[in-house]
Amino acid sequence: MFWVSNLPSMVPAVSMRALTKRFDDVVAVDALDLDIADGEFFALLGPSGCGKTTTLRMIAGLEIPSAGSLKIHGDEVGTLPPNKRPVNTVFQNYALFPHMSIADNVGFGLRMQKTPKADVARRVGEAIELVRLTGMEHRRPNQLSGGQQQRVALARALVNRPKVLLLDEPLAALDLKLRQGMQFELKQLQREVGITFVFVTHDQEEALSMADRIGVMGDGELLQVGTPEEIYDQPVNRFVADFIGRSNFLPGTVEDSSTVCLTNGTRVVVDHAGTTGEAIALSLRPERVQLVDRGAVPDGHASLDGTIGAVTFLGSGVVYHVTLDWMTIEVRAENRPSVARREVGDDVSLWWRDDAVAVVPA
Repeated sequence: MFWVSNLPSMVPAVSMRALTKRFDDVVAVDALDLDIADGEFFALLGPSGCGKTTTLRMIAGLEIPSAGSLKIHGDEVGTLPPNKRPVNTVFQNYALFPHMSIADNVGFGLRMQKTPKADVARRVGEAIELVRLTGMEHRRPNQLSGGQQQRVALARALVNRPKVLLLDEPLAALDLKLRQGMQFELKQLQREVGITFVFVTHDQEEALSMADRIGVMGDGELLQVGTPEEIYDQPVNRFVADFIGRSNFLPGTVEDSSTVCLTNGTRVVVDHAGTTGEAIALSLRPERVQLVDRGAVPDGHASLDGTIGAVTFLGSGVVYHVTLDWMTIEVRAENRPSVARREVGDDVSLWWRDDAVAVVPA
């Protein structure tokens, strides 16, 4: 049976304090503070150039921090070389040896460690079985699909029994359908082996569907850490709200602790509006806006009137671009036979539940 990590430790698998990386005058990672729990599937999410891959490379030992502390299971590792750290990395391009069989690729690290041949054979077989490639041991990488090559790279990383597995956008090279299937398989694999996964991605759907917690990065800073639900429902600022999915931003001013006056004069009830007089924006997800005939809004709800300016068909859903006097709002509706399709030019009203919006700084 393949090795499975022990019960999670109370000591963080990865702990960073004021971790900083500079390249000449450029600050790639700026004083990052973060604890990643033992046995957690943690995603570092952000756009290109935000510092997430540099952070991963510092954990791996491929970059040395300019300042700060980096610990793995309580041990300081900031200046240790990669081969002295209890981690392994899966890269986007898989980095398989084309002239070696699958079994030889998976066992390469064990052979470099002078592991006895019998142990190598046993552990390689267990790792290949874990990633569901039994029967393909003697094939070469060019005889496998992209998804199968990805599994070989995972098996090679796991066979060395790391305490932390680092994954640098490992699904980016796969097509959409295969990528979605591998998202599910990767999460299942992490649950089976029970070790800490640190997953770097710029794909919001990947992070939301796979991670226990997400750290959103921007311009070298860690902007928010939380569960996928917390990040999506309670973004701390406009950048996070806009990067995680799509959102409408309705500008307004705080009137009191629970009331916001939008730019057009509409008053909206919210939780924890902010400081009286503060300029804010309401983040309103397209799928949380209700679209009805003009004037058919239930009593007690704030509403906005507009006209459908464009319709975008997405297969499982339809996005309506509703033009108001002062902005355009996107509304996403499910594509169901029982729901009549709206058309360009229809006059409509929009409303939403009080808890459907999040207040973010303007």
